This record gives sequence, structure tokens and C-alpha cells, in this order.
Amino acid sequence: MPQIWMTYDELGALCGCGAMEARDRAIHSSLDRRRSRDGATRVKLDLALTVKFLASVREADFDLDCAIEALRDTHRQMAELPAPSGLHNRRGVA
Repeated sequence: MPQIWMTYDELGALCGCGAMEARDRAIHSSLDRRRSRDGATRVKLDLALTVKFLASVREADFDLDCAIEALRDTHRQMAELPAPSGLHNRRGVA
């Protein structure tokens, strides 16, 4: 299982709460906590939180895949439209 470390803000976003509540949950759940070189404290996710995090990443990938497909569909539709007449390259024309 991968080790995933999050700041209290990130953990709060994952759990749907604020940073202070995420801190309290981390302490209550006895999660490993360490101060990083950047000065932020990070919490090591347990198995349940790791599963929740990975599920959220999968959802984001799915949403991204849907967005990419929608852009491709739009591109295909735009490529099928006839070019408007009367629009010419006007470079060099005074």
C-alpha cells in the first residue's frame, strides 16, 4: 500500500471539513504526523483514508476523461462545418 502524506488543509478537503477538524481527527485516529521541510505538518493516511483518496483520484480521472472526450467531439463537429466564405487571409493587404 502506498504511503500518502497530506497537510491538514488537504486532509480537510478529503474529509469535507476544515484544517483544525482534520487535525483533531488525525490526533484522535493516532495517525502518524511529521513536520516537513517546508514547515507544514503532514499526516500519513491510514488504509481507510488511502482508499477514500484513491477513489477521489479515480473520479477526477473519469471527469477528466469525459472532458477530453467532449472536447474531441466538439473539435470533430467544428471540423465538419463549412468554412465561412468571405473570410480571406488579409496579410499584406493595405
